[in-house]
Amino acid sequence: MTEPSEVELAALGREGLVAAPGAPAAAHDGTGRVDLSFTIHSSTDTGADVAPTQRGVRVPPGVTVFDSASWNGIAIDSTCGGHGTCHKCRVRVVGGDVPVTRHDERTFSGAQLDEGWRLACLAQATRSLAVEVPPLTTRPKAATVGVGRQVILRPALQKRYVELDEATLADQRTDLTRLTDAIDDLELTADLHVLRRLSKVLREADFKVTAVIVDEALIDVEAGDTTAARYAIAFDLGTTTVVATLLDVSTGTPVAVASMLNRQQPFGGDVITRISATMMDPEALGRLQEAAGTTLSELADQVCREGGVEPTQVYEVAVAGNATMTALVLGIDPEPLGVAPFVMSTTQPPTVAASEIGLTLHPRARAFFFPALGAYVGGDIVAGMLATGMDRDKRTRLFIDVGTNCEIVLSDGDTILSTAAPAGPAFEGGAIRCGMRAADGAIEVVRVGEDVELGVIGDVEPRGLCGSGLVDAVAELARVGLLDASGRFVPDADAPEIAPTLADRLTKIGEERVFLLHRPTPGTVPAECVYLSQRDVRELQFAKAAISTGWTLLLEQLGLEHRDVQQVLLAGSFGSYLSPASAVRIGLVPKLPVLRIVAAGNVAGEGAKMALLSVRERAGAAALLEEVTYVELSDRPDFNDKFVEQLSF
Repeated sequence: MTEPSEVELAALGREGLVAAPGAPAAAHDGTGRVDLSFTIHSSTDTGADVAPTQRGVRVPPGVTVFDSASWNGIAIDSTCGGHGTCHKCRVRVVGGDVPVTRHDERTFSGAQLDEGWRLACLAQATRSLAVEVPPLTTRPKAATVGVGRQVILRPALQKRYVELDEATLADQRTDLTRLTDAIDDLELTADLHVLRRLSKVLREADFKVTAVIVDEALIDVEAGDTTAARYAIAFDLGTTTVVATLLDVSTGTPVAVASMLNRQQPFGGDVITRISATMMDPEALGRLQEAAGTTLSELADQVCREGGVEPTQVYEVAVAGNATMTALVLGIDPEPLGVAPFVMSTTQPPTVAASEIGLTLHPRARAFFFPALGAYVGGDIVAGMLATGMDRDKRTRLFIDVGTNCEIVLSDGDTILSTAAPAGPAFEGGAIRCGMRAADGAIEVVRVGEDVELGVIGDVEPRGLCGSGLVDAVAELARVGLLDASGRFVPDADAPEIAPTLADRLTKIGEERVFLLHRPTPGTVPAECVYLSQRDVRELQFAKAAISTGWTLLLEQLGLEHRDVQQVLLAGSFGSYLSPASAVRIGLVPKLPVLRIVAAGNVAGEGAKMALLSVRERAGAAALLEEVTYVELSDRPDFNDKFVEQLSF
């Protein structure tokens, strides 16, 4: 494996992924996790200080402090998109050590550098850190999302405060005309809800009112000046997990973030089982729609409560979900998505009243849905492509959203291809003997040397194995030689010679060979331990083979090889916590230096935020439908041959 060139390091530095060229970069091998403890200082609009808040986050090594904060809804000043040029993302590292970059030297005095001040977008979290975040000092014209994309603030949601002349016998214009004449740069349209309120609100407020506008629709008129209260919610509507981010659209900063399991879980863990439920039970569609609405409503209530915002001050939401989740929350029959030829009802869902999808916000709040490229490359992937700028970057980049259904996008700077690969439930801990979701007690990191070292979520007794731990375990056992290239455990007779201190962990449960990862006590029987089975290895092999076949065929279609890929973006909640080194070792991603493999975070949620902050970005999402070519793998005659080739480690 070759080291990346200086040119590549410079490009990574611009994205805040490594220290700037010339600075002592903190090397890492792409494995493990680091803990960041944020102390967040804030102040009121009058400048008065309020008590700081504490937040702890856990990220893969090498992620910048800025991205670590942004992914978790912690606002840090920035306007340059993570290039180290605006010098606004100033934080103080009070626990741990972060190398000084040349941009830091230009920004801070020697004394400040000694005190730990750094630019967050260039400060890599290669080890656990304690970070102080100062109060926001600007109301920026641009907001920066967690993947380093700059968004010029131009939201569809606007508020205009106006002071109108009262009607007289000499001036008998209608109330609506009087208001629209005062906002003459927009061609406002008003519905019955506004007309019912307009006359009373104008007179009770002495004709001093705020017009609430989404696009050019007048959705409300409020007494007095309420321009400071302008909020929206971005939803990442996942099959397993749903994430909500409450945004102050006047500044572009997140106010609160919350997540929960999708309440559709009882109907099945993947989209196919949920589609099947609607085919077998005529009433299932209504129940699935209600479950999705309940999930969104509970999250909206939670982020509003945590952010101290009245739900009636939320005027717009954006939803990024796959094609099936979008259909279900809108009450559209998903059956055609589950059977060949896999046809969607529409690629561009309509904007609807938020109340139609179960949300109790402002009475006229609107819900925007991302368009989809196809039945299995949905709005969440379009949102991810928007957030990562797949249509803007001239480098060759590979975007992989790892999950039950894995979506893959490849761009060579001119042409963008996309496809979907059926990876199965292994990455979510499904179909794995000791599999579980990424919750307290789940093994998320595995290192194998003389002994086995485990990283466990919550630092508690291990209870099972989540997706990232599964990948680590297989990659490490393949590295030390206890798994051969075909994915079989080596014979018992060979194990002591290959790894003498680990051989006793290879055993059997029934007729199945297993490797014991955690034994609560030396005498615990294997069936009560946390273990990796031969069947688990096979499940991972099939999943990784499906994914690697997908991107291999896309590379071949563009006439590219592994080494031509300049950046791999691992997206989604699982992809963000996957060890780059392990992903390379098992062949899940192209064989590249780990610095080229980037945890992109919740890019679907980031794309949803961008759509709320900028009408230009929203239009960009629609434009992607024309720019991206979908490749159907099931139509490829060489798919099966490629799949078999990709099975080996």
